[in-house]
Amino acid sequence: MDWNWRFYSARQSCIFRTVYQQFFVNRFSNKEYGFRFFLLCVLFNVINVWMEEGVFRGLFIKTLSETKPFMKANYIAAFLFGVWHIVMPIRSYINGEMSFAAMLLMGIGYMILAGIMGIKWGLLYYITGNLWAGLGDHLFNNTVATNMLHVVSLKGTDELQIVRIMAAQIISFVFVLMVYYYKNRNGN
Repeated sequence: MDWNWRFYSARQSCIFRTVYQQFFVNRFSNKEYGFRFFLLCVLFNVINVWMEEGVFRGLFIKTLSETKPFMKANYIAAFLFGVWHIVMPIRSYINGEMSFAAMLLMGIGYMILAGIMGIKWGLLYYITGNLWAGLGDHLFNNTVATNMLHVVSLKGTDELQIVRIMAAQIISFVFVLMVYYYKNRNGN
């Protein structure tokens, strides 16, 4: 197969498909991948990440930790974060882009992946005592791994995107877990 690395179009990335359809219908072409796309990608991801980290880690974990142990609060916030992300496959089903079975499968997959990522970012919040490390990791994941880095085959699709994202998240999750357990073992 002939694989090409390139910036992907704003219309074909998950987050920007919604932005493209709702706000910029007459402003972008289907082949938007230049500097303007880069700036908009970073801007909208900063807004999205700031909101998600502020709500799910900053608000939910902080509030839930007042009455529950941290890990229980983190699991609840991560579950809610996972549920938050089922909107993408539901939207794709409503738009006729996937079947009902595919929507269910992708919805479950998004909930699991987002839940794992939510647990990781909650642990980063716990380890550092602030949201900055989770914000940075979340921004990198959304901007680079999800929206900009795509491998396009002759078919024009990125068949292995979810595999690359899942592998990267599992590796970084294991690293964060090791740091978390090391810090707890030493009483820090």
